[in-house]
Amino acid sequence: MNTLEENSPQLISALNGVSAVPHLGVIQAQGEDAAHFLHNQLSNDVLLLPVGQARLAAFCSAKGRMQASFVVIKTAPDTVLLVLSLDLLAATLKRLSMFVLRAKVKMTDATGQWQLRGLLGDSVRAVMGEAGPWQTSSREGVFTVALYPALLGGTKIPRALWIAPAEKALPAGGDVPTKVWQWAEVMSGVTLVSQPLFEAFVPQMMNYESVGGVNFKKGCYPGQEVVARSQFRSSLKRRTALVYSPVALTAGEHVFTTTDPEQPCATVVLGAARPQGQGFDALVSGTLESLESGWRHASAEGAQLTLQALPYALLEDI
Repeated sequence: MNTLEENSPQLISALNGVSAVPHLGVIQAQGEDAAHFLHNQLSNDVLLLPVGQARLAAFCSAKGRMQASFVVIKTAPDTVLLVLSLDLLAATLKRLSMFVLRAKVKMTDATGQWQLRGLLGDSVRAVMGEAGPWQTSSREGVFTVALYPALLGGTKIPRALWIAPAEKALPAGGDVPTKVWQWAEVMSGVTLVSQPLFEAFVPQMMNYESVGGVNFKKGCYPGQEVVARSQFRSSLKRRTALVYSPVALTAGEHVFTTTDPEQPCATVVLGAARPQGQGFDALVSGTLESLESGWRHASAEGAQLTLQALPYALLEDI
């Protein structure tokens, strides 16, 4: 059973509320050169990002491979927050700090200074209505960033990231388990790089150019030439797809084609169990050729994975 149609009404009613997100952390860049410094390091435009607004961005190696990715929020003219996977925070902070040199910016781990929560359904609408992805509500030092919605059957469930100073009261809404939030993240088709994916992909292999994570008109940043070449010289060979699996899939795990159990053709980006059982859903980045032939799990049983529709169009299809 891989369809969500029968369970959609129950799931939709359950996907309302507030979730803890302990797997996320915050790096703060503060100083008069904060935006300019990050603009030169990330795949998206930070310099022209208005105060109180947010964007998705990647931090790449010289070879264009993502070492981390962020929800970037400019909280003041001299302050930018980077929300990222907590398991990459220490290494990312160290590497970014290496590039500061004479720039007037201080990079710190600010996880303890901010509260992070994931909002779903009506909890999102109560704060920002029907906002589109990356639109941001900014009120009294509290920032709510609309993310890509989860797609359940034909229904889109709003998702948002809420970030506020530690002393602020939590937003209204019932408790949503973190594992349910992570499943909704899978169903949105958009996620952040975690430790198992370190330097595994260029941004387009996680569809970042299609969800506002890459600006091809901005200036140079580490890996920019590789990222641009992948986009404009038809050299991109991998894409991220949404799949259903009867068995659990975890980030970094290899996937194989239905015809070749020896050669990996894809890598799991993020997987999560369905809240009401009946299997698992996952984002998987694989070769374009293998997408056509079909994927199977690495286990001895070789469970076949079923392709599902992404909740957004890929850039090449727009």
